[in-house]
Amino acid sequence: MQHFELTILGCSSATPTSNRNPTAQLLNIAERFFLIDCGEGTQMQLRKFKFKFQRINHIFISHLHGDHYLGLLGLLSSMHLLGRKDDLHLYCPGELQEILEVQNKHSQTFFNYQIIYHPHTYENGKLIMQDNKVEVRTIVLNHRIPCCGFVFTEKQVPGNILPEMISKYNLTVEEIMHLKRGSDLTTSDGTVVPNAEIISNLKTPRTYAYCSDTLYDEGLIPYIKGADLLYHESTFLHGMLDRAKQTHHTTALQAGTIAKMAEVKKLMIGHYSARYKDLEPLLEEAKSVFENTVLAIEGETTEVGQ
Repeated sequence: MQHFELTILGCSSATPTSNRNPTAQLLNIAERFFLIDCGEGTQMQLRKFKFKFQRINHIFISHLHGDHYLGLLGLLSSMHLLGRKDDLHLYCPGELQEILEVQNKHSQTFFNYQIIYHPHTYENGKLIMQDNKVEVRTIVLNHRIPCCGFVFTEKQVPGNILPEMISKYNLTVEEIMHLKRGSDLTTSDGTVVPNAEIISNLKTPRTYAYCSDTLYDEGLIPYIKGADLLYHESTFLHGMLDRAKQTHHTTALQAGTIAKMAEVKKLMIGHYSARYKDLEPLLEEAKSVFENTVLAIEGETTEVGQ
């Protein structure tokens, strides 16, 4: 089975702590590396956990609060200094292009590589990136400024043709290719043979849903329904619900509620307020609603769908 792994690089909210960095994650799908948000210190975390900068070709920035993008210019500059030539795709609020270009203008920095900007249009379920292994769609989050979440879904991995079926139906190469893409077989006499009778090891595509900063919002549920892994911000304990509403954030209890309603398989909470030295109460609160919950911990890698 191909890789589908999430590594946490940063899990703090607006203020970093001595042992927690602002938000950043690295997702590996079939050796394609996607950086999701890029708070301060992200390039140091990539070095610490031994990931190569130049393997990242797609970066997704949810919104323009500093704890989600202030590490970006440094990372882009290091890619330039290390001799990057390949294009880099940046999926982000449209204003980020202006921010980066102003900084480079006044430092007289001219990158060796091209940044291809894909500005958010803030549409639920909009396809913003795909290749033969993965597709990425947006979720509109309910935050204080425009904010996007992302849903990463692997493409269907072709199954194997049962050897005895090749001879039984005298399958051509073209028919085999159609079957591997999920089609049923129609024989010469018009009989339809279901794909499942001919293909073995057909795997259900896995999905990772990322909800960075948002108020409690049941409107997200149709777009994250059944995800193998949901990351949902949990900035506060529920005793601070008023503060969560004021700052357009979510409590751990609310994150568990969303996970339960969306029938996801696993919930990961993060974006912790710096006020919490001990994260166990946040975990316990979310688990009181949704048992299969884990903490986002920097340096830990989670296999999506495991």
